[in-house]
This record gives sequence, C-alpha cells and structure tokens, in this order.
Amino acid sequence: MKYLFGPVNSRRLGLSLGIDLLPSKICTFNCIYCEVGPTTLLTCERKEFTPTGDIIAEIDSFLAVSGREKPIDVFTITASGEPTLHSGLGTIIAWLKERTNLPVAVLTNGSLLFREDVIADLKLADIVIPSLDSAREKSFLKINRPAPCVRLKEIINGLRFFAENFRGELWLEILLCKNINDSAEDLKALRQALTVINPAKIQLNTVVRPPIESYAQPLTRTELEKCSRLLPGTVEIIADFRKRERENTRPAKKNELLEMLQRRPCTEADICEALNLDGSSTSRLLEELTENGEIVRSVHLGKIYYQTSQTA
Repeated sequence: MKYLFGPVNSRRLGLSLGIDLLPSKICTFNCIYCEVGPTTLLTCERKEFTPTGDIIAEIDSFLAVSGREKPIDVFTITASGEPTLHSGLGTIIAWLKERTNLPVAVLTNGSLLFREDVIADLKLADIVIPSLDSAREKSFLKINRPAPCVRLKEIINGLRFFAENFRGELWLEILLCKNINDSAEDLKALRQALTVINPAKIQLNTVVRPPIESYAQPLTRTELEKCSRLLPGTVEIIADFRKRERENTRPAKKNELLEMLQRRPCTEADICEALNLDGSSTSRLLEELTENGEIVRSVHLGKIYYQTSQTA
C-alpha cells in the first residue's frame, strides 16, 4: 500500500490503520528529535501534496478486501511531516466517517490549529493529538525549529480555541529533550499554557528513536515522572511501548516490515510489538533484508534500529 500502513498495535490507540498523507517530510517544523529525518520542505502553505482521490481509493480497497481480514480499532491520519498541510484532509476524514463506524484520530504538531480551514477539516475527527513541546519562545525555536511563518503565540491560542470548540477528545503530547525544554522555567510556562488549553489529557514523551540531531537526548523515566507532577490535569507518560502479553503471533512478512521501516526507524522489539509478529521469523527476515542491502542498522542509546536504505 502506498498511503496506508499497518494495522499496527499503537501504544495509545489500539489496533490502528495508519494513513500517510504526504509524499515526503513536508512540515511546518524541523524538530531536532524527529526520527523521520530532516524536513525537505519547510512551509505553512496548504496544498494537495498527494492526490486525495488516490488516498480514498486505497481506503476503499482496504475496506473491500483487507478490512474483512484485518479488523482494526481506529484509523490514524498522520504523515511523514505535518498532515494538516494536506488540503484534502477534511475530505478524507469525512469519507472515513461516511464509510465506517470506526473512530478517526489525527496526529498533528498543532501549528495550524488557529486556522479556520484546518479547524473545519478536523471537526469530524474523534481524537486529535497535537503537540506543544514548549511554551517559551527560546526553547520553542531550539527544539521545533519552525518555519518563519509559524508563531508560538498563535499555536497556543489556536490550541485553546480548538479545545474549547472541538466535540471530540483532545490529547496533547509534550516531548521533552534533556537540557533543551525541560528546565523549571520551561515547565512553568507549559503549566500556564496547559491550564488555559485544558486538554482531556496530557501525554508526556521523550526521545526514543534515533533523532536528527545527536544532542537531542532523552530524559529518564524518573525525570519524566518528576516533570509530570509539575503539569496540570491528567498526565500520562507514553515513552516506549507499554508491554503487553502477545498472543497468536504470526510470521513476519517482507512487505509489511519494509512499509513500517520506510516511515521511521524501529528496533526488532518495536516491530514485533507493533505487528504482533513472532521473534524468530522477524529476526531472520531482518537479517536477510540487511544482508541484501534493503535495510540498514544503526545504534542509538545502546539499541539496534533498522530502517530502509532509501530513508537512511
């Protein structure tokens, strides 16, 4: 599949079918921690970067064939970059809601939620998960490296307005990098902003996969827990997959591994957890794909990650 991937076991959403709206890393940010890679087009201009009709056709194909064989819990709209830049976003959400009874979640960096057209596109979604990594200008510029058209004040005001008017659930993600956006001043500013935004819950994250910049370093679990106590409302730490008992695991397939690894680097454990695969067949296939040059290995914080050679 070109635009759809999975289903995968999402640590937040259950069994999720991903929908990737963009052909490359097109984004309003060039975050230092991003595992996808550097932004190739830094912009705030919304366009139909990939044909909306082609995405809908692939959704219909899944529903007609795979949908019966692969039951899912949720459709998750995402992108290699920022999905709200795609001008067909609203059409795709409306199509999903018309054709199925499943919830639709949208992952976004939150930078365009102040725009009326983006708000209109997202109104039919069930869950929107935006980000706010910093409420201080200095830290915001350092961690997110936004396009010149992006303003932090607009982002915070947009998140507040969207939260007040959205009928679904708003979960706000915060990713903390050590000595970048985790100071007492940063957490105080975040607390003030979050009090105004008042999301349904706050999801606290840190650097897990290999980032663009080597200086983007993670916080420990203990440090994240300490930070969580300084933030208002319901706060959950989502760094790393929640370990679950896996039953009825199945052999790994080449196409699904490559689809997953072309979007972001993963460890063998990540792959097995996300796709519910058995360890032995996954290990053998990863070794085979590495030997023939289709994927490459890298080491980050003592863990071995795999990604397709074309994205490395």
